[in-house]
Amino acid sequence: MDWQLYIKLSALMFLEFAVWGAWYPVFAARLLGPLKMSGKQTGWIYAALPMACIVMPLVAGQIADQWVNTEIILTAAHLTGALLLFIAAWKDKFGSLFVVILLYSLCYAATIPLVNALMFYHLRANDVDLGKSTYIFMWAPIAWALAGYFLTGWRWVFKTGKEGRDCLVLAAVLSAAMAVTCSLMPNTPPEKTGDVPILKALDMLGRSDFLVFIVISIVAAGMMQFYFLGTAQFMQDNGIAAKNVPASMAIAQAVQAIATLFVLGWLVEKSGYKWTLTIGAVSWLTLYILYVAPRPRWVIVATQSFHGLAYVFFIIAGQMFGASEAPEGTGASVQALVITAQSGIGLFLGTQLAGVVMDRFRAEGVFEWKKVFSVPLAIMAACVLALALLL
Repeated sequence: MDWQLYIKLSALMFLEFAVWGAWYPVFAARLLGPLKMSGKQTGWIYAALPMACIVMPLVAGQIADQWVNTEIILTAAHLTGALLLFIAAWKDKFGSLFVVILLYSLCYAATIPLVNALMFYHLRANDVDLGKSTYIFMWAPIAWALAGYFLTGWRWVFKTGKEGRDCLVLAAVLSAAMAVTCSLMPNTPPEKTGDVPILKALDMLGRSDFLVFIVISIVAAGMMQFYFLGTAQFMQDNGIAAKNVPASMAIAQAVQAIATLFVLGWLVEKSGYKWTLTIGAVSWLTLYILYVAPRPRWVIVATQSFHGLAYVFFIIAGQMFGASEAPEGTGASVQALVITAQSGIGLFLGTQLAGVVMDRFRAEGVFEWKKVFSVPLAIMAACVLALALLL
């Protein structure tokens, strides 16, 4: 792979996930803590991005495959998103904050599949094996982890952890940097095959294996929201200081980076996508088993590694699976379909369920975490069985 291309694509992947990782893992602690929002309100705010991912990836994929250069869409979306994140940082009422986060999410959701589509487009154009994409995907967890460690360091020095708005400010700065980076990307024009790309992508659901993959993606990705909505507060309730939470959760991304670089490609080659995806689901199941079981604080911190493994072997492997199966001229649309299932429908339904469950098992402001995490534990066990038997 040409080094100049590799650096550009790696920078794109790095910043895309640095933006997301700066605010998404820890923002719930601001909502549940300083802003005193309920679990249901927190769930709705965290549902904004999944709701946007139900619609915007498909819209953006169609536009990128048919009409507008991918790098132009990415630049405009991230520039607008930076402004909206700055505004959201100073909103403290549920209604206005939800509206701003929803508008931001519409922008960001359009970019998630397009970063992958741009990468796969240029790998194919340069006759690079798609398996080499793991060397680019590895920058996603590195970025997420570094954003968490940077935020922790910032909170140590400037004591901003109590209010928690600093995560949105950091994300806004990174989004502005991402917009500049996108404007420097190689020319990525629409392929214009003459067909309707999204319809060709939807035709893939007629294949039983792809349909099972999409359905399990919706369910398993939904259970990931219990991790995102609950972990930060779960850690604090178990004696881990708020200022240490971002770095503790970033262990997941450190493990994710290592697994992406050294294990993912080998595992797909040796075991195929079926068993790679199944191992990913087992990793989430293990995480929730350890959350429910009696354990000291260090185990909670160490358990973050299982989220990193699950993300690699289920989410990233699933996106690679989609790229490997995509009909010609539908690269962005197939990525959009996978993202819609994983980050759209799945996360939206998971957010709603997590919010209801967290409210149900909250007494006098205290969460009954064992009961909360028993729900995704049971559902992930069913997902593991379904993948092993039906995919």
